[in-house]
Amino acid sequence: MELVYKTEGTCSTHIEVTVDNNRITEVAFWGGCNGNLQGLSRLVKGMTPEDVLSRLEGVKCGRRSTSCPDQLCKALHQMGY
Repeated sequence: MELVYKTEGTCSTHIEVTVDNNRITEVAFWGGCNGNLQGLSRLVKGMTPEDVLSRLEGVKCGRRSTSCPDQLCKALHQMGY
């Protein structure tokens, strides 16, 4: 399953995420902190959506109520996880 998710409240504007056989196979962020988001994408690749949700959901960025990792979790929820 593939999704392009429009983020809210972050520097990145969209997240492309692909899940196959209950494993995250691709993640790409549009905009945001390039190095950090490339690192995050590589770290979650191969993980189950449930593991990503348990580790990253609710992470905040500074004074914002969300973050790019939290928005990835919202995208996963939209995909049904």
